[in-house]
Amino acid sequence: MVKLTPELINQSMQYINPCRERELDLRGYKIPQIENLGATLDQFDTIDLSDNDLRKLDNLPHLPRLKCLLLNNNRILRISEGLEDVVPNLSSVILTGNNLQELSDLEPLTGFKKLETICLLINPVSTKPNYREYMAYKFPQLRLLDFRKIKQKDRQQAQEFFRTKQGKDMLKEVSKKSKLSAAAALAAEATNGKAAAEGGRFANPEDMQRIREAIKRASSLAEVERLSQILQSGQLPDKFQHELGQNGHNGTAAVPTVDMDY
Repeated sequence: MVKLTPELINQSMQYINPCRERELDLRGYKIPQIENLGATLDQFDTIDLSDNDLRKLDNLPHLPRLKCLLLNNNRILRISEGLEDVVPNLSSVILTGNNLQELSDLEPLTGFKKLETICLLINPVSTKPNYREYMAYKFPQLRLLDFRKIKQKDRQQAQEFFRTKQGKDMLKEVSKKSKLSAAAALAAEATNGKAAAEGGRFANPEDMQRIREAIKRASSLAEVERLSQILQSGQLPDKFQHELGQNGHNGTAAVPTVDMDY
């Protein structure tokens, strides 16, 4: 993994793309988190962060010039709220090949009033029932979804669907999940802050698989929630690394005990 430093930003390829927009190419560095983009000095219309190791779309500085974010082939499972305040002119976000699971995970994108193009192909969320209707309903300014036009008849069908009891119930369920996700995100951030104070590292794919196996073996709901928070944050506290390593080495079925007060 490579940290996204001001030096890396300044050394990366910069060019005028076929849309005649100024683009910064940060592809393929396996960057684990977004940081230091203030070093761009808001000189780019497009930033390409494809083929990295991002788990969250967050930590963007004030970039009013930015119109397009390319985020293909990362591991993004959460989008931070309030990003529309720092990148207010974002019109295109390409998230092909990530790990967004629920329609509620997309709620933070609804704040972007100029967002006209979204791609969520090869994300679990794109296979949800009534996915396209939901997107047409929640994003009235959207013109392209997964590189297919949203036509006026699509919007009319979406409006009609969400006037039905099934549609209304679906909106309530999505709203409920969105609130729960926001609360979980706050808890995960608090956990990350404590973990950072005591050290730790980002989880690699092997770690993530071992945590998933530990969740399956968990004997209580509290333990599942704790392990899920660590899985979502992607950050392994030192104490958890030690316990997870011991269990993996011994080949036992014991689940690591996770103290949330790191």
